[in-house]
Amino acid sequence: MIATFEELDASQIARAGGKGANLGELTRAGLPVPGGFCVTTAAFESFVRGGPRMADLYAELDRIDPAELGALAALAGQVRAYLLALPFPAEVRAGVLAAWRKEGEERAYAVRSSATAEDLAGASFAGQQDSFLNVVGREQLLDAVRRCWASLFTDRAIAYRARGGFGHRGVGLAVVVQHMVEPEVSGVMFTADPVTGDRRDVVVNASWGLGEPIVSGLVDADLYRVRQGAVTGRVIGGKKVVVEPVPGGGTRTAETAGPSRRHGQALPDDRIRALAELGRRIERHYGTPQDIEWAWAGGRFHIVQSRPITSLFPVPERRGDGPRVYFSLGHQQMMTDPVTPLGRSVLRTFFPFGAGAPGEENPYLLPAGGRVYIDLTRVLSTRLGRPLLTRALATMDDQAAAAVEAVAARPEFRAAHRPGPRAELAVARFAALTFSRIATSLARPAAARAEAGEFITRTLRMTEAELAMGETGAARVRRVQRVLHRVSPGMYTRILLKPVAGMAAGALIGALSRRWLGDDAELPALARSLPGNVTTELGLAVGDLADLARDQPGVLAFLRTDGSGEWPAGEFADAFRAFLARYGMRAPGELDLARTRWQEDPAQLFAGILANVETLGPREHRERFQRGRREAGEAAKRLRARLRATRGGRAKAALMTRLVHVHRELLALREHDKDFTVRLFALLRRALHEEAARLVASGVLERVDDVHYLTLEELRRLLAREDPPVRPAVLVAGRRAAHEADGALRPPRVLTGDGEVVTVARAVPEREGTLAGQAVSAGVAEGRARVVLRPQDARLEPGDILVAPFTDPGWTPLFAAVRGLVLEVGGMMTHGAVVAREMGLPAVVGVDRATVLIPDGARVRLDGSRGTVDLL
Repeated sequence: MIATFEELDASQIARAGGKGANLGELTRAGLPVPGGFCVTTAAFESFVRGGPRMADLYAELDRIDPAELGALAALAGQVRAYLLALPFPAEVRAGVLAAWRKEGEERAYAVRSSATAEDLAGASFAGQQDSFLNVVGREQLLDAVRRCWASLFTDRAIAYRARGGFGHRGVGLAVVVQHMVEPEVSGVMFTADPVTGDRRDVVVNASWGLGEPIVSGLVDADLYRVRQGAVTGRVIGGKKVVVEPVPGGGTRTAETAGPSRRHGQALPDDRIRALAELGRRIERHYGTPQDIEWAWAGGRFHIVQSRPITSLFPVPERRGDGPRVYFSLGHQQMMTDPVTPLGRSVLRTFFPFGAGAPGEENPYLLPAGGRVYIDLTRVLSTRLGRPLLTRALATMDDQAAAAVEAVAARPEFRAAHRPGPRAELAVARFAALTFSRIATSLARPAAARAEAGEFITRTLRMTEAELAMGETGAARVRRVQRVLHRVSPGMYTRILLKPVAGMAAGALIGALSRRWLGDDAELPALARSLPGNVTTELGLAVGDLADLARDQPGVLAFLRTDGSGEWPAGEFADAFRAFLARYGMRAPGELDLARTRWQEDPAQLFAGILANVETLGPREHRERFQRGRREAGEAAKRLRARLRATRGGRAKAALMTRLVHVHRELLALREHDKDFTVRLFALLRRALHEEAARLVASGVLERVDDVHYLTLEELRRLLAREDPPVRPAVLVAGRRAAHEADGALRPPRVLTGDGEVVTVARAVPEREGTLAGQAVSAGVAEGRARVVLRPQDARLEPGDILVAPFTDPGWTPLFAAVRGLVLEVGGMMTHGAVVAREMGLPAVVGVDRATVLIPDGARVRLDGSRGTVDLL
C-alpha cells in the first residue's frame, strides 16, 4: 500500500503512477528531490472496491460521449460525490499514517495525484487530476488523499481519457506525499524549446513563491533561454501575483509587493546557468528532453517533478557532423500519417541513392516519429545543388522550400559544410543527366510517352514473372529487395522526368506569353482535361459507376452499407469488378504497404460513388471532361491568334503551338509514376503476405499483418531461421503500440538535426477570418466547407468545398463532386493541385491546420488565384 521514493523507479508506473515512479527514479539517481512516500495504486483499488456502485458507474463512463459536456459533467460529479462519501479502508489509513509519522508529523506536505496514464512518452495527462499544497496534520492529509483519488473522475480527466482512447477501468491512481518546499522562487524548465523543438535550448520560466501560478497560467513569469552554458535570452514578466503557504495549511494568492520585485529578475544569471545544467543532467539520465518543475529554497534547487516533453517530434538519427536539415517525404507524397516499419523499409530500399548493395536501406532516408525524412544536407551544401533543390521543392511545397533555404543560408550551416570537388561533381553529373533527359522529352514528346508506357508494361511483367519463379522464404524476400533496388533509377529517367518536361514547356509558355503579349491569361486553361492522365481516367471511371447505380434503388441501398452483405447482381456489379481489376490496388496513403486496398475493402469507394450520384447529373462528369478539352483548344487558338497579330507573329505562333502540344502531352504523365509504383508495390505486397502466411503457419507470427511491423531484412532473417534478438511477438507488439502513439504526433515539414521545427510564416492578408495558403488553381469558389479526414467518410452535397489534410489518388472519386479544394499540405505540382487545374476547380494548398481552423459546415470563399480562404 505504501512505498518510499527510495523503493521506486521508472519501471514502477503501474504501482506508483507516472509522477511517483519518476520521483523515485530521480531520488535513486541522487538528484535533489524533497523526500516523501507514495500511496500506491493498490491502495486506490482497495478504496474503489469498497464501493459496490462503482461497476455500474464505470459502465456509464464507458458509454459517455465526451462531446456531451452537460451529461459528462453530471456523471463526473456523481462519481466524485460517491467516492468522497466512501469510508477510508482501515489498512490503507493505517499505512498512510504510519508513513506520515515516519516522515515527520510536524512537516507540511504536498499531496499530489499520480495516475498510471500520465507523464508517459506519448501522453502527459498534465493537470488532469488534483494536487493539494501545504497540507498540515492528520485529517488534512487523509482528506487530501481521498480527494486525489476522487479527482481521477474530474470532467477534464474523463474527457481526456475518452478522447485519447484510454479505458477508465484501466487507469489506476497513486498519491504522492512529498515534503513541502517553501520556495523563494520556483518554476518550470524545459530541456528543449517546447515551441520550436530545438534541443540546443533550455527554456526556464520563473516567478516568486510557489510554482502553481506558472503551471495554471495565473502569472506572467520570467522567461530565460540558455544555450551551451550561456544565458542567451531574458524576458522579464510582470509577476503580479504570488502564491504562498499559510499557517495551519493551504495557500493564498496575494499581490506581489512592490514594482521592483514585480519587474525584477527572479533568478540571477549564475543560478539560471546552474539550473540549466541540472536540467541537462536529468535529461541525460532519462535520455530524452524533460519538462521539469523546480524550486529554489534554502540556498539550493529542489526538483519536484520531471516528465518527458510529449509534444516534441523525434529527431532522425544523426548521420554525419555539423548542422543537418531534413525534409518530410510524407509531405511530398501526401501521406503525413505514420508509416508502418515494413512500409518505411520498402520506401528506403526503393530509393537506393547512397545504398551500397541491393537490400541495403537508403542512409539518407531516415525514420522519425513513424515517418520518413530525407537528409538534404549534402546536396544542399553544394553550390549547384542548393538552388536546384530549393526550386524543385518549391513545386511540391513552397513552405518547405522557404524553410530549407532559410537553414541553408545560416552562417553556421555554411561554415560546417564545405563540400569537396567530388560532391560538387556528383551533383553536376546528376543535374546533367536530368536536364539532358528533359531536353530529349521536349524534342520528342511522342517518343517520351511511348518510352514511359513501355517501361511500365515491361517492368511490371518482369516483376510478376520474377516473383512467381518458385522461390520461397528468404530467397523470395531477397528477390523483392533486388527488384526495389533496380527499378527506381529507371523510373526516374523513364517516367518521372517526362512530366517535368511538360512543366518546363508550361513555364516557357507563361514566360513567352508575358514577354510577347503582356500576360499569361490563357495558360491555366491549357492544363484542362489532359489526354491520358491515369488519375483523371480513374475519376471518370468512378463517374461511370455512379451513372450505372443512379437509377438502381437496390444498388444505392447497398452502397449505403459497409459492403459486408451480398452484392446486387447486374451491370453495376460487373462494371465494379472490372474497375477493381484495373484500380483495386489503390488506396489512401497507398505507398504504405499496410494500407487496406480497394480490392480488399471495396466499401472505401462507396462514399465517392454516392457523392457523384448525389451531386452530378447523368454523364455530367464526361461532359465536364469534354468541355475542358474544348476550353483548352479554344485557349490555344486565342493564344495563336493574339501572337499572329504581333511582329514576327507567324514564327511565334508556330513555336507556341509546339510548346502547347508538348505541355499537354507530357504533363498528362504527371500521375504515371505513382500509378506504376502502386501497381509494383501490389505485386511485392502479395509476395510478402504469402511469406508472412508461411510464418503464421509455422507459429512464428500470430497474424499475416504482423509482417507490417518488421523490416524487409528482419523478415528475410526470420524466414532464413536466423535467431532474432527479440522474440517476434514481443517486437511486433511493441511496434504496433509505437505506431499507434506516432499517430498523435504532427510531423513538421522541415526539421534540423537539433530538433528545430523550421517554419517561414506566410504573408497573411490583413483582414479577420482570412487564412493564407498557396494559390495552385485559379478561380473563386464560395460554398459550404466539408472537412474530410478520410475519403471513405465523406458525405458531400452539391456546391461543397472539400477541406482536407491532403489528397492522393485515393481521394480522386470525390473530386468531381466538389466546387473547390482547400488542403493543409501540397504544392504547385502535387496531386490535388494538378487534378484541380485539370478539372478547373479553384484550389488553395498549404493552409496550415485548415481542418482545425475551418469549422465543418461553415460557409467559405476560396480564391485560387490569390491563395486565400475567407471564413464567411
